[in-house]
Amino acid sequence: MGACDGQEGAMKTIAFFNNKGGVGKTSLLYHLAHMFALRGRRVVVADFDPQANLTSMFLSDDKIVDLWFGGGEADVYSAMQPLMEGKGDLRSVTPQPVAERVTLLPGDLLLSEVEDELSGQWPLCFDAGRQVRAFRVTAAFDRMLREVGATQNADLGFIDVGPNLGAINRCALISADYVVIPMGVDLFSIRGLQNVGPKLRTWRREWHDRRERSPVNLGFTLPSGDMTPLGYVVSRYSSYGPGAAKAYQRWLDRAPAIYANVVLGQPAEPVPEEPDKNRLAQLKDYRSLMPMAQEARKPMFLLKPADGAIGGHQAAVTECYRDFEALSEEIERRMAHQPAGAA
Repeated sequence: MGACDGQEGAMKTIAFFNNKGGVGKTSLLYHLAHMFALRGRRVVVADFDPQANLTSMFLSDDKIVDLWFGGGEADVYSAMQPLMEGKGDLRSVTPQPVAERVTLLPGDLLLSEVEDELSGQWPLCFDAGRQVRAFRVTAAFDRMLREVGATQNADLGFIDVGPNLGAINRCALISADYVVIPMGVDLFSIRGLQNVGPKLRTWRREWHDRRERSPVNLGFTLPSGDMTPLGYVVSRYSSYGPGAAKAYQRWLDRAPAIYANVVLGQPAEPVPEEPDKNRLAQLKDYRSLMPMAQEARKPMFLLKPADGAIGGHQAAVTECYRDFEALSEEIERRMAHQPAGAA
């Protein structure tokens, strides 16, 4: 093995990933980061999605303007500029404290500009003459995440990515010890899942092959690229009205076998197991709470009467808290019993 041995007891990283957009991926990550922090864990969240939606959830517009145009602080894009331009290595990302025990690596819409460079460096990991730079670029996301994680003494690193299968996501995903797949229950979410599963296995296999061939003198630790699936989360199921309940149940029933087959590579069972052991949670839409949460710039389960959560809304806030608390506990339980790499 080259310069890629992991460190025992280091921060555990989880990517939230689905090829299908609009499944509540970023909102799920945002709420889980807050919930884990409330439970005493130190969390670093990395916005590696060029749409930068996670950054906009955590930071005010004024703060984002300062980051993108002020020049004094580095987001994930500006941190990569010296490396991309061949003028040096990564700059240090400026950590943004966004809540007690939660720190953000802020994103940038310009991050999409590094897609071609990341794509070009991937095959060069096999080129003996250009390996060092190829690995330096390919592991850039992991290196910046681990650096901030170390400075924050973080327990968990959460990774947000866009809904695609491009080079940015590939380099972001190899920094993930674990993967959680958020999904809706409809034709398009199931079809997206059929893309995600094989791609995760391909990326894992290709990266492990590259790590085995890496030089021993890189000067930095390579990510494991384990991407161990923890399970899937069904989001926004209450958006299906009574008239759509039958169609919803149809896809909900198909999800267990398809997940087991395309993500885990297991034979698809004709009858899904109930309850499905790979389903981490089935979350409601909490539709009435989301606008209040966005206005108050806080998670739905921390809304107060002063934020507009009065009457029946408070019951929904309590239910939301319990749902995310249970989900965070289940994720932690699975990480403890399923070592990364046991995909």
